[in-house]
Amino acid sequence: MSKSVGRIKHIPNLALMIPVGYKTDLNLKETEEAIKYIKGVFQSNFAKALNLQRVSAPIMVLSETGINDHLSGVEKPITFSIKDIQKQAEIVQSLAKWKRMALRDYGFKKGEGLYTDMNALRPDESLDNLHSIYVDQWDWERVIDKKERNITFLKMIVREIYAVIREKEREICETYPQIPAPYLPEDITFIHSEDLESQYPDLTPRERENAICQEKGAVFIIGLGSPLRNGKPHDGRAADYDDWTTENEEGQKGLNGDILVWYPLLDRAFELSSMGIRVDPEALLKQLEIKREQYKKNLYFHNQLLQGRLPLCIGGGIGQSRLCMFYLRKAHIGEVQCSIWSDRVREVCEAHQIFLL
Repeated sequence: MSKSVGRIKHIPNLALMIPVGYKTDLNLKETEEAIKYIKGVFQSNFAKALNLQRVSAPIMVLSETGINDHLSGVEKPITFSIKDIQKQAEIVQSLAKWKRMALRDYGFKKGEGLYTDMNALRPDESLDNLHSIYVDQWDWERVIDKKERNITFLKMIVREIYAVIREKEREICETYPQIPAPYLPEDITFIHSEDLESQYPDLTPRERENAICQEKGAVFIIGLGSPLRNGKPHDGRAADYDDWTTENEEGQKGLNGDILVWYPLLDRAFELSSMGIRVDPEALLKQLEIKREQYKKNLYFHNQLLQGRLPLCIGGGIGQSRLCMFYLRKAHIGEVQCSIWSDRVREVCEAHQIFLL
């Protein structure tokens, strides 16, 4: 039987949360129409705010290039052989490094950038209400100069992105009056992962996120990837895209972070975006050493960066299905995207009026 904890049922042996009495505000056809509307208006406003141009993106890259994103370093991408050229390729897990090369190849200048519809597969993902093996997000990247590699500039970009997220929530609630009133506060709160650990020393990273998001409503957690006092990072990061080792002007490590908001429907923190100022050659070498991945220096992407042939930049990803799920007050990400779920998950969801696409 399901165990009820407050307003949420936790299903035994499944990482599944069921809001008690849940009933979607939009049926399947209305949901599909709303998804189309959200994606159209959001990307237009987001691109305008950050001065970004849409470009096409790959679904696969050659393994030998080192272009694929290996996330925290333990996830394994899907690989396959290309018969015609006798080379190994990988389905992308994200485009963190590919975008940086595209900035150079397209000739973007300081203050200009790109965004793309990124579709990826992450077969090692632990599936729950928010996580699917299928990832769809707006991946974006923007050229900066050396003077902008600081926490002040990072916070400015975060505020611009958050302003678009918040304004779109208000518009969607007006467009679909059956959806509950806006959740998001006027301002986003910034906190470093070190300070978050100090504030909640007895909690796990996920519990800290829940605590701070419930209190503040919207939070940007800075410095993800660098070890905290307990020797472990708040969250893992690969060595070769975000800069999580450079000491910022506030005396703490890291020029990256996540945007999280409080989601009352599931009584939990809800990540909408991961982003950061990217590594320069010095930070790349330092982080490769920390991760014991010095061998990557000889891969194409890393070699280009170390030779100064790639621009300095800031970038990240905004989850498309995550954003739709949040705006439409859905209980499960499978209500706004097509993916693969176990028969048991589908059975339990349907029994609780959660209809997975």
